[in-house]
Amino acid sequence: MRTEAGSDGIPTDALSHGPLHAGVLDALGQEIVSGTVAPGDVLRIDQLDARFGVSRSVVREAVRVLDSMGLVETRRRLGVRVRPREQWNLFDPRVIRWRLAGPGREDQLVSLGELRRGFEPVAAELAAQRATPDQCRAMAAAVMEMTVHAKAGDLEAYLRADQEFHATMLRASGNEMLGALSTVVDEVLAGRTHHDLMPHSPNPAAIRLHSDVANAIGEGDAATAHRKMTEIIDEASDAVRAAKQATDDAG
Repeated sequence: MRTEAGSDGIPTDALSHGPLHAGVLDALGQEIVSGTVAPGDVLRIDQLDARFGVSRSVVREAVRVLDSMGLVETRRRLGVRVRPREQWNLFDPRVIRWRLAGPGREDQLVSLGELRRGFEPVAAELAAQRATPDQCRAMAAAVMEMTVHAKAGDLEAYLRADQEFHATMLRASGNEMLGALSTVVDEVLAGRTHHDLMPHSPNPAAIRLHSDVANAIGEGDAATAHRKMTEIIDEASDAVRAAKQATDDAG
């Protein structure tokens, strides 16, 4: 039977099974990034559809997305070959999420912290020169929400406010490339929360540092904004290392 395609070229039967596609994509993605399926291994679509109990078009669409992320390559008559890690798009938010869901998440968070140290302080410095009044108010409001949700012990609401703070700060830099990195920071912050690497009561010192950054940006103090943002990232990385050490000691 002929399968029609939607306006974006994806088969309509794949579009109609969005949750199924997402489930297959997440399962395969996590297996690849965790090493359960190793680089060079071959996945066969005719086996995957039976394994997941979905149509072949759903599997093909999941494979197409994995291919676009650099995780696999499709070869005629061979199947789907897993690519080596150096070919993966490590900045893709889904790749970050899958890696944080697997073993070695603490090491991944430390690596991401080192990456953040390379661009967020620079973004804060630029934001001190370029932020609009609305962006300054939004950052200040996010800090207030972080304070309220920390006292209430609502880590999910705290996470949303924290993500909003960093996304606004990155956009306020006025550099679209830095602004686009907000998805990376979102996944880092979410990974700490969803994998129990955040304290049940957020560190008041971390909230004060966010307030210091917001104030420095609002006052146009680029040097202080840079320094305080660096301290935010260092505090988070130290907390992850402490959590990893505690896990290692318990093991």
